Amino acid sequence: MTDFEKSSPDSTKREFIKWKHYFEIYERHLSRFHGTDVHLVEIGVLQGGSLQMWKKVFGPNAKIFGIDINPECKKLEDEQISIFIGDQEDRSFLKSLTEKIPRIDILIDDGGHTMKQQVNTFEELFPYIDNNGVYLCEDLHTSYWPDWGGGYKKDDTFIEYSKNFIDYINAWHSLSENELAVTEFTKSVHSLHYYDSVLVIEKRPREKPSMQSYYIPE
Repeated sequence: MTDFEKSSPDSTKREFIKWKHYFEIYERHLSRFHGTDVHLVEIGVLQGGSLQMWKKVFGPNAKIFGIDINPECKKLEDEQISIFIGDQEDRSFLKSLTEKIPRIDILIDDGGHTMKQQVNTFEELFPYIDNNGVYLCEDLHTSYWPDWGGGYKKDDTFIEYSKNFIDYINAWHSLSENELAVTEFTKSVHSLHYYDSVLVIEKRPREKPSMQSYYIPE
């Protein structure tokens, strides 16, 4: 059992719902933030259980920010937890968050899961994630569900949109800058990790890759 599972709902009395395999993903990509003054933003509050989990697992120096469209969620604020009310599909609202939240180390999109919400959230907030921060988009299976705007190989799903990231991270090797040029994404993203229903992007400043000769001692 991961530290994240140990810190979940029984101790908070506030329900939240996560797929079981997500906890292993959290442990792999977020455990380095334990005990730090991490600033975590989670879109999608529900009853506030996951916000309490983040608070407990990361410790007393963590700052937790929840985002939800339901005004009732504002009542779930407490020590270390701030909640902002707004529509994640609204780009102006998303922009306003960057003026209210001093820093984003971890961004978790567990909101409405529609295609436009996920794309807008990524485009507006990803640039504000810390240079060594982490972005997670959860429940990507909605990219295959028509009721959420999804569909297999449908052009405007978040899954299809995110497949371009594979090209962007490899743009240093492009022989045609007109088709694939190095961008800020190329320079700031260290790795992409796809799991069942989850995409994790780890940021880290990068320079153009280089090769070097190595010698094995006899």
